[in-house]
Amino acid sequence: MAESRCGHGATPLGARSPSRAPAGGGPGPCARLWGPVLAGSLLAIGIAACGGGGSACGPSSATVERVVDGDTLEIAGGEKVRLLMVNAPEITSGKNECYGIEARDFAVQMVQGKTVKLGYDKQCRDIYNRLLAWVEVEGRDLNLTLVERGYACVLYIPPNGEARRSEFGNAEAEAQLAHRGLWGACQPEEIFCE
Repeated sequence: MAESRCGHGATPLGARSPSRAPAGGGPGPCARLWGPVLAGSLLAIGIAACGGGGSACGPSSATVERVVDGDTLEIAGGEKVRLLMVNAPEITSGKNECYGIEARDFAVQMVQGKTVKLGYDKQCRDIYNRLLAWVEVEGRDLNLTLVERGYACVLYIPPNGEARRSEFGNAEAEAQLAHRGLWGACQPEEIFCE
């Protein structure tokens, strides 16, 4: 293996390599090289975690400027937020699925123009670059409420939502049994739960 600037052999990404301190003690070449970088990174993480605007994913709270549909919001600044564990009927891109308007209207009533709390899971963004979040408004969990009331189905995309998968599955089953929302208003062939 070739020697690196830090005094040890080249190591594959993610593998651990032994640190090598200089014979006379004190900080080795790695500490001198990476110490300031690591300190700056830790400071930035600490500021974000201690009320400096949110998590590594995004803000901890935001004002909802617009409800796109039952599972997508637009917050101040134009950022789109996709609700975790929720799949509401589509009403964008020329689609008009059964109960989609009702789901959007319910979400508008719940959050539009209000400041909401945003929580994140393991993956921050989806393939469309939307923030993936749990949304709370006035102490209510919007994601779960949409499923409980039959405005949306459960959409589990690992790794997000693993800890709450059974909670959401139970809420959907109860909504189906009670024929709430789309479960009572739509024909089975009109419900597109994935």
